[in-house]
Amino acid sequence: MAEYPWFKSYDPEVPRSLEPYPNITHLDVIAETTREMPHHTFMIYKDRYFSYRETSRILEVMGSALIASGIKKGDRVASMLLNMPQQLIGAFGAMKAGGIYVPLNPLYNEEELVHALNTVDAEVLIVWDLLYANVKKIQPRTKLRLIIATSLEDYMLPEAVKPHSMELQKGDVWMDDLMAKHAADAAPAIKQDAGDTALILFSGGTTGAPKGAMLSYKNMMAVGLQSNAWNKAGMMTHDDVTIALMPMFHAYGFNGVIGSSLCLRSPMAIVPNPRDLDDVINTIKKTRPASMPGVPTLLIGLMGHPEVKAGKVDFSCLKFCLSGAIPLMVETKQRFESMTGARVLEAYGMTESTVVLSIGPFNGQWKEGSVGLPLPDVIVKFVDAADPDKELPYGQEGEVVARGPQVMQGYWNNPQGTEEMIKDGWLYTGDIGYMDSDGYIYLTSRKKDLIKPGGHQVWPREVEEVISAHPAVAEVGVAGIPDPVQVESVKAWVVLKPGEKLSAEELQKYCREKLTAYKVPKYIDFREALPKTLVGKILRRVLQEEEKAKKT
Repeated sequence: MAEYPWFKSYDPEVPRSLEPYPNITHLDVIAETTREMPHHTFMIYKDRYFSYRETSRILEVMGSALIASGIKKGDRVASMLLNMPQQLIGAFGAMKAGGIYVPLNPLYNEEELVHALNTVDAEVLIVWDLLYANVKKIQPRTKLRLIIATSLEDYMLPEAVKPHSMELQKGDVWMDDLMAKHAADAAPAIKQDAGDTALILFSGGTTGAPKGAMLSYKNMMAVGLQSNAWNKAGMMTHDDVTIALMPMFHAYGFNGVIGSSLCLRSPMAIVPNPRDLDDVINTIKKTRPASMPGVPTLLIGLMGHPEVKAGKVDFSCLKFCLSGAIPLMVETKQRFESMTGARVLEAYGMTESTVVLSIGPFNGQWKEGSVGLPLPDVIVKFVDAADPDKELPYGQEGEVVARGPQVMQGYWNNPQGTEEMIKDGWLYTGDIGYMDSDGYIYLTSRKKDLIKPGGHQVWPREVEEVISAHPAVAEVGVAGIPDPVQVESVKAWVVLKPGEKLSAEELQKYCREKLTAYKVPKYIDFREALPKTLVGKILRRVLQEEEKAKKT
């Protein structure tokens, strides 16, 4: 095996390689755990504990119901759900039926939803009942033939379950009714191979047009096994609960939480909405999680919660917290560690890498500003941003390029996008950074202009196009700026046409009609002119530097 600088910084418990990876899927892991530990907890939801045996039976029924509904091997089953048991039931039920699961962001507006559904030619959608009416509005513009609705209460304890309060239109069905109808059907016998596509997650890649990243069972298993090998230093066991806060339509929530928990066989405590800090704290009190994957915004919110500030929340159960998606500030890390006693590890990755490429060590040195060390079997190199064929020595700043078993298969029906992102097995991340002599990765800027408010992905061009369509707007530039709550927020600099008047509130209202909420600029400045290059391109970097200068 080749020698790499990061090996010397690994915790002693972490192997350099996990090769050969087993030729198995998450469905095999669930089946094996059901045989060996049938009463072990699979997931916890609102005081209800699901054993592996109970969950395995539910997944079989869901798989049979989807087969009876016409799902064949390779068909895409989409969903628009919060964090709820039905997200896992839909996912692994679809996989048992031979399908490919496509979880979509519940915050999508109509245009984004139509684009995503038509990109993957989805014919079946599982939807949270409060979004059912929204889906019916756009159904004629898609290939959807069956909509399966479900509610947050459906998988609570029996005394908390409520009758469905709305009627579905003809041809649609409630998930519990569909499963009851096919409860006696034979269990699915479709075999999935580790190389089959299991999941499609939407990502912008290095441009703003959303693309469906295809992830195989092998991709997902690799990340789960790598993460658990890393977590050995944190003494994680299969009895340790992980609190599932991150959105399960996101790579972080699905592969970083669900996938890792399954590989470790550890229970997941599901919280539907991570912004509901009262529910987060209540779940921590009841389930006593050992790990809490999250984002800096969550840590900041918890530290500011009245109960936490009053010392009424016991965090001693936490062995570690994982922070990803957006940069972790030193002050946030140090305050949270001091308040809870839990180690906060920063991670780095992207949807195209299934979720993660590097994590900070448990017991090794923490280095300010670093996003950690490459995981086992992940190789990282740096190339000249202007000349990708030119590899740079470690220590020199360049584009981060990575190779490993978690690199996606490609983008669904988008060979050009795939070729731009993956070359000879190497994933070109679009992030600029360097590696120090101990193998720690540092990110310094983005080759792409991605903004990440609260961990979401926002492309400046998409927001600019919406604002520029307003009849009063002559020019607009959009970029990300530091934010004490979201870490990074969307800001727009706007030049109005001569004689026009427009307030920030009016423009934000206009944007909310066309963009998902987190894409709407939090801040808007009206200016006489915008800084530009000689060829007329708006200099977003100059706008950001001007913003930074205001605060110094």
